[in-house]
Amino acid sequence: MNEKGVNPSCFPALFLASRPKTLVACIIPVCLGGVLSHSLAGEFSLYLFIFTLLPALAIQVATNFFNDAIDFRKGVDTDQRLGPARMAGSGQLPPESLLLAGIAFVMIALTLALVIVVERGFILVIIGIPSLLLTYGYTGGPFPLAYRGLGELFVFCFFGIIAVSGTCFVQTGVWLPESFLLGAQTGLLATTLIAVNNARDIAEDKAAGKMTLAARFGLRFARIEIAFLSLTPFFLGGLWWIFYDLPKVTLLPLPGILLAFVLTRCVWRNAPGKSYNLYLSFSILSLIAFSALVTLGLLLE
Repeated sequence: MNEKGVNPSCFPALFLASRPKTLVACIIPVCLGGVLSHSLAGEFSLYLFIFTLLPALAIQVATNFFNDAIDFRKGVDTDQRLGPARMAGSGQLPPESLLLAGIAFVMIALTLALVIVVERGFILVIIGIPSLLLTYGYTGGPFPLAYRGLGELFVFCFFGIIAVSGTCFVQTGVWLPESFLLGAQTGLLATTLIAVNNARDIAEDKAAGKMTLAARFGLRFARIEIAFLSLTPFFLGGLWWIFYDLPKVTLLPLPGILLAFVLTRCVWRNAPGKSYNLYLSFSILSLIAFSALVTLGLLLE
């Protein structure tokens, strides 16, 4: 404890509880929305971009804090956990501290988002309120999405469709049709992260009553789901050429499908275990590679 009564060791633990490796899942769709706005509409405001990105980050961090605390209280995180240690489960932070930190980040997100609400109007309130409520409702409340097999749908919608199209709307003031296609591609790849996590944790989740899709339908289903989520975005890329006459946006991302094939092969050949933490890294790399190549394609068109 320092002279102000704050334990300095809690800050590294809070940083780890934010799950920094997974934050790319919210950074990338906002960045892609900004690139798409600049490329197709010639609109990009750094000011608006910053006040779109920061609330998105705050929302994801809050969700991760709530998830850490609530999963511990529900007995999901045990000493048999295969994934990286959780802060409540490992005893590094009490769940009450994580819940308070989550509330603080929700308030930060709400405050920062007022800038873009003033700029673009009430429609962003309609989008933003469910986002804020589901930071807790993802694992907590009377109908926790992650415990009902709706985690993938949540990630696809909020870290894909809404994040990309919403960013474009903030930048341009209009809903670009292309943003929904890019949002779907990005959302599928972002959802791969949670699908790999859920496949890894099937046994632990089932024992605790956390009925993710993987826990509900089994490992074979989880493997098919991962293959679908990781490969489909590259096939959807053909729509850029067919409907929007943007062949570079179709062709340049295609090498990224190699990472998706590697991920699919690995999860099919290996039983759930600590090796799935490496496969999670593959899914993150696939998302990063896709976003970089799509960005290049958009800039070259």
